[in-house]
Amino acid sequence: MKRSRVGHASRSVLSGRQVLVAQAAVVGSLMLALFVKEFPGVVRELRIYRMTGGLRAARRYP
Repeated sequence: MKRSRVGHASRSVLSGRQVLVAQAAVVGSLMLALFVKEFPGVVRELRIYRMTGGLRAARRYP
């Protein structure tokens, strides 16, 4: 009886769902790293926006 290697090879290959999950994990971790890196700048910009009056400042700065 001759054994086929097809069954053996299919076990070592990732399924499509596993590839998608791995890609989602990589993209998610990159987005989280970017958010953590940029967060202090966003906080600083929000403070400046609030100090200048925000939406209510239209009457002071035409």
